[in-house]
Amino acid sequence: MKPGRVLVLHAITDPISTVLIRGQLAWLKANGFDPALLCSPGPRLDLIAAEEAIPIFPSPITREISPLADLRTITRVYRLLRNVRPIICNAGTPKAGLLVGLAAWLAGVPCRIYTLRGLRLETATGLRRALLTMAEKISCFTAHRVICVSPSLRQRALELHILNPEKAVLLGTGSSNGVDSLRFAPTPEKAAQAASLRVELGIRPEQMIVGFAGRLTRDKGIADLIAAWQSVQKAMPEAVLVLVGDFEDGDPVPANIRDFIESDPTIRRVPFNSQIDLYYLVMDLYVLPTYREGFPNTVLEAQSSGLPVVTTTATGARDSIENGVTGLLVPVGDYRLLARAILSLIIDPPRLRSMGRAARERVLREFRSEMIWEGLASLYRTMLNERGYPSPEVPTASISTETPRCAQVR
Repeated sequence: MKPGRVLVLHAITDPISTVLIRGQLAWLKANGFDPALLCSPGPRLDLIAAEEAIPIFPSPITREISPLADLRTITRVYRLLRNVRPIICNAGTPKAGLLVGLAAWLAGVPCRIYTLRGLRLETATGLRRALLTMAEKISCFTAHRVICVSPSLRQRALELHILNPEKAVLLGTGSSNGVDSLRFAPTPEKAAQAASLRVELGIRPEQMIVGFAGRLTRDKGIADLIAAWQSVQKAMPEAVLVLVGDFEDGDPVPANIRDFIESDPTIRRVPFNSQIDLYYLVMDLYVLPTYREGFPNTVLEAQSSGLPVVTTTATGARDSIENGVTGLLVPVGDYRLLARAILSLIIDPPRLRSMGRAARERVLREFRSEMIWEGLASLYRTMLNERGYPSPEVPTASISTETPRCAQVR
């Protein structure tokens, strides 16, 4: 470790989850920290290493419960931590939070953080729910601080007695990474590209487009969205539903829903891809009928693109919009009210545009990535000072002129 620097080890379960920390590690490096990433092996790791210019420690971590594999992971990560000796360890995503958190506790890492990005247990039942609850309690126990990515997630974790309130931290008004407001800005150039994309999708300029981006699973409310869409389509036959995402074997949608998506002429399904910023600009309204969230990143991206959003009152989701201003909230699982909310907006283009403008303004005001990263750095410095370590020196060229959004312990 270089003099005056701090080694921060971030840990996530799967390479696909690197989108949750995009840009964060490079920013920390530019602001005096010395970050590295621990993650399961995968082709995307080489890309993140190049993008963020940081060291990578590949270590297999299974997403599902596997006692023997999990024990091997804890042992392997423990040895790595004893060798690398980070001062700060920030584990996010459920399995990394559990296994890396335990290894960091056993290895005596001075500053341990768990980033709670959601509660999978909310839609689980029986033994699975009990196991997931126990895992979350262990993850929170082994951490000195728990970053809750939304106010309602913090509240829910406290209600379930998973988290002690003195450990709970909220960065700004929520989110763990904010949103790249420049990437998702609705510029004239991108609008022209989106218009071409509409043509490729076989959609005429005058047709209204409702959109969704993400995993096509039960928990995301895809079955409710399709049920609602059938009502919307009857009222507005020219409307089109664009789904950007892939079906998953874990938590799959019912077979009849998948068949309907693949065969209905008013639906366009596109595999998830790197052009998601353009697909938001294809849409007129974004919909996320989710059953559980931590804080939905796609809602921030859609709003940054100037879209109003219809989402549910689920944990995390209800914090992501300002009801009646930047979008509409509907009860979880109520596809009739979902359809009514969608229709109420797409039949009123002036209201759509007004809400879309308000949505982007809110993102710029509260959720830009740099604001969240400032709060994270503030938390790191506070924890270092509490444990007698010096804060890292910030290179002069990287000092921000913005007012920091400090982490708050609530």
